Amino acid sequence: MSGTIVTALSFKKTVYLCIMRKNFEETGLYTAESLLQIKAIKLDNANPFTWASGIKSPIYCDNRRTLSYPKIRTYIRQEFVRLINEEYGTVDLIAGVATGAIAIGALVAQEMGLPFVYIRSEKKVHGLENQIEGVAESGQSVVVVEDLISTGGSSLKAVEALRAAGCNVKGMVAIFTYGLSDAEESFKAANCTLHTLTNYDYLIKKALEQNHIKDSDMQSLIKWRENPKGWGQDK
Repeated sequence: MSGTIVTALSFKKTVYLCIMRKNFEETGLYTAESLLQIKAIKLDNANPFTWASGIKSPIYCDNRRTLSYPKIRTYIRQEFVRLINEEYGTVDLIAGVATGAIAIGALVAQEMGLPFVYIRSEKKVHGLENQIEGVAESGQSVVVVEDLISTGGSSLKAVEALRAAGCNVKGMVAIFTYGLSDAEESFKAANCTLHTLTNYDYLIKKALEQNHIKDSDMQSLIKWRENPKGWGQDK
């Protein structure tokens, strides 16, 4: 009898994980499609964009554009709420990373009925010299909202600031990640989990389906993700 119960529980767990993977894929593809639709994502292999870090990228992501489209903005808000509830459970506070995630973070906090703060990249050099704007109290559990993850450096500065204030950072959610190995290693080293609505793989899949890129572009886009610094030196 006990073996039957274990088998049944194992089957239920497998079904649950399959449903989760399916839901993640559906969300990932729909979010990527939405970002392409509103031109929040620009792809240009021939004339790459230069990041602040100096990395040259064939993709530029401006998720602030989602705020101008109520249907997409609402979808992202609700998916963040679902993701936070499923992955992190009960939290005390929502934090947005300045400046890209301030608005969407505030919308998520409002929907969840939670307090909200936002985190500057550095402390102000005048006034109260705050890095955390709003009220974050020691001992509060927090989920950080970000618009996109590139190398992860600026995002993790927000985590450090909250931890320095005594908060328990449960993890981070973001609209999009490039999936760079540097970012994955940084989040692991910081002991911070990351869950995103979509990613680079879903993006280029949708971009190819909808003729935003050609088959001939795919190899270059894959090589960029494998070695963005090296790819940039060839351009």
